[in-house]
Amino acid sequence: MKAIDIATTNHVSPEDVITICSDLGIPCDTPEADLSEKDVFLIEKKIEVIKEQRAKAAKELIKRKNERGDKSGAKIKLKRKVHVSKELIKEKQEEEARKKKSEQEKGPAGKAPTEKAEPRRTEQAAGSKPGAPGDRPRAHDKKAPPAGTRDRRPPGADTRRDRDPGAPEKPAEGKDAGVLAEKEKRKKSKEKEKEKDTKKSLYKQKVEKPEKDIFRKKKPGKRSEPEVQKPAVTPKLIEITESISVGDLAKKLNVKVKEVIAKLMRLGMMATINQIVDAETAEILCTEYGTEVRVVSLYDETVIKQAQVDKTEDNIKRPPIVTVMGHVDHGKTKLLDAIRQTNVTEGEFGGITQHIGAYTVAINEQQITFLDTPGHEAFTTMRARGASVTDIVVLVVAANDGVMPQTIEAINHAKDAGVPIIVAINKIDLPDVNIQKIKQELANYELVPEEWGGTTLFAEVSAKQKININELLELILIQAEMLELKANPTIFGSGTIIESKIDPGRGPVATILVQNGTLGTGDFFLAGVYSGKVRAMFNDQGLPVNEAPPSTPVEVLGISGVPSAGDPFQVVESDKYSKQISQKRMELRRIESAKKIRKVTLEDLNEMIRVGEVQELRVIIKADVDGSVQALKEALEKLSTDEVKVKVIHAGTGGINESDVMLASASNAIVIGYHVRPTARVTEIAEKEKVSIKFFNIIFEVTNSIRSAMEGMLAPEIKEEVVGTGEVRQVFKISKFGTVAGSIVLTGKVQRKNKMRLIRDGVVVFDGTMRSLKRFKDDASEVDAGQECGFALDGYNDIKEGDAFEVYRTIEVTKTLD
Repeated sequence: MKAIDIATTNHVSPEDVITICSDLGIPCDTPEADLSEKDVFLIEKKIEVIKEQRAKAAKELIKRKNERGDKSGAKIKLKRKVHVSKELIKEKQEEEARKKKSEQEKGPAGKAPTEKAEPRRTEQAAGSKPGAPGDRPRAHDKKAPPAGTRDRRPPGADTRRDRDPGAPEKPAEGKDAGVLAEKEKRKKSKEKEKEKDTKKSLYKQKVEKPEKDIFRKKKPGKRSEPEVQKPAVTPKLIEITESISVGDLAKKLNVKVKEVIAKLMRLGMMATINQIVDAETAEILCTEYGTEVRVVSLYDETVIKQAQVDKTEDNIKRPPIVTVMGHVDHGKTKLLDAIRQTNVTEGEFGGITQHIGAYTVAINEQQITFLDTPGHEAFTTMRARGASVTDIVVLVVAANDGVMPQTIEAINHAKDAGVPIIVAINKIDLPDVNIQKIKQELANYELVPEEWGGTTLFAEVSAKQKININELLELILIQAEMLELKANPTIFGSGTIIESKIDPGRGPVATILVQNGTLGTGDFFLAGVYSGKVRAMFNDQGLPVNEAPPSTPVEVLGISGVPSAGDPFQVVESDKYSKQISQKRMELRRIESAKKIRKVTLEDLNEMIRVGEVQELRVIIKADVDGSVQALKEALEKLSTDEVKVKVIHAGTGGINESDVMLASASNAIVIGYHVRPTARVTEIAEKEKVSIKFFNIIFEVTNSIRSAMEGMLAPEIKEEVVGTGEVRQVFKISKFGTVAGSIVLTGKVQRKNKMRLIRDGVVVFDGTMRSLKRFKDDASEVDAGQECGFALDGYNDIKEGDAFEVYRTIEVTKTLD
């Protein structure tokens, strides 16, 4: 229902409805704005309340006016009645007095006296006596009473001496009548003035109303002089995030929201006060006000104000942070293994690094921190983050492959970050390698060796044979000396999130690279939009530590959520302050994401793009860590062509749950599980809903499978068949075999030749072959359900009690159109 319809139904103006919406916090800025049923109900209730209050106030005002009018009228009538009664009493008393006086003058015989009393003058000259010769009597003079007599007039009788006792009583005339009339007039005027003053005082009283009466109209009268308002001054520069609401933009421009909405409408955009606009639209709008716009990140809007001062004199030399980059399978992890004297590659699926690893190495009593970034193109985002936190880039180029697409990409990332590059030409132990050709290819990208007159350092190494490893390390230390890397360990620690995940037993865990200051156990911190307190820290070898100085990678526990890889990390003074900043950042992120979030509707789920017979392949991605989620999403979206498009409708971390399956069922999507597994309940629901869930451990398998489906050249499908399941009941350590799991087979059978998958809290921790399978002390080829057995895994010893396992085999099934 529209605002104008509500106004018509309730006999109010549309402006009144908009005002009520503003008071209730309902977005409505135009009469044509659509409102929900709940909003319409609230608005109509508000109108009824205001109308009732207005009627009540009007009745109260009328009642007060009537009371004032009745009291004043009664008072006037009472005064008039008292005045008339007094006059009647006076006339009666005067009449009685005259009768008595006339009787006394006639005497006992009833005859009139022969001698008249000598009249007495009321006014005498100075020194004269009454009755003196020459005095002329006046008509209004009274006759003196006989000697020896006294005034026997009744009380209240007229005592004025100028009244003639023999004259008949007449109404007051002349001067007396004028005096009475004047007094009466003055009384009436005073009463009128008093009534006016009472009205004025009542109007001046300020009565607090419970609700604002928006329907009352002002009485016409003299208009007061309007106050001269200074025009609003718009700032010359404002800072906004990638998206901003219309209301916030109006506040930053120091203008009214209606004005901003009007300008947006002229630009062809219908907007409300809560409408989210992107930075480009905001810039176009701000040009009309002559305001420059600077787009800042989410974290620039919530700058952390610290009480500490970073003093230059406290700076000390810090270890360099080195990022190893290069094309896939060019030997980056092997090179780190040679440096660290460890073996990480065998633990990675397919020999390919899946997540960013951070390691600290001591060389000649000097520390070097290495970041091992994946080489595959799908991990562009992760590799770009690695370049943003590093001091030196070691570009690994295989001598047998030369410059590859990801090699060029790594060069561009390093150049954009302004980071110096050291080239490590690997696999020089292979026959028929042309090192000069590789140098020539790299020279085309401005990486010219020193012997050719350039500034780029080159090292020819063999990670497998450990050839010239020390020379490479010396070049890194030389480059670090040239950069003069320093940090202040006395201030609060700050750095960057390298990787994050949810550990089933420990909760949210983040790998943090401390870039400045010192991070300690018990510190309060901010990690992206989340806050927390450092409960525990572990170094790259898994050992607990209490402090992490600059250029140190650590794994931190105690975060309130899972931050994104690449988010900033900062220690703050208190828990209260960290939570306040975290809350503000979450609100800003919700505002930014509000424009990007697009809910899946029924029409959207059933819609097929028909222009040019284009189709959509909908995908849901679930992975174990945030970096892999973003990398998979980017990789699959890049596969879109003009004929077939890949649409990721949802992506997140953690195991595959029921909501993922139901969303896939409703949207006709497939679910991709990367290093995660569903529970038995979720698998049952997926089979019932006929939702396809595919599991992968290497990024190549995901992209190749999706690409094959898109191209229509599908190879035989490799289907897994679970032949047995069980649970680990006890763990033993034997020197000959390593860790042995004492288990029981719950369903099916466990066969030595089949592969085994070890699952812990829904996450796959191992997928490979069994090293041995025993029934008591005897070797066994298979163990049936209900029987106990012991097994050891090939290359994996981190088995724990309570782990579940699946034994499966792969079957090739030819796909059909059915």
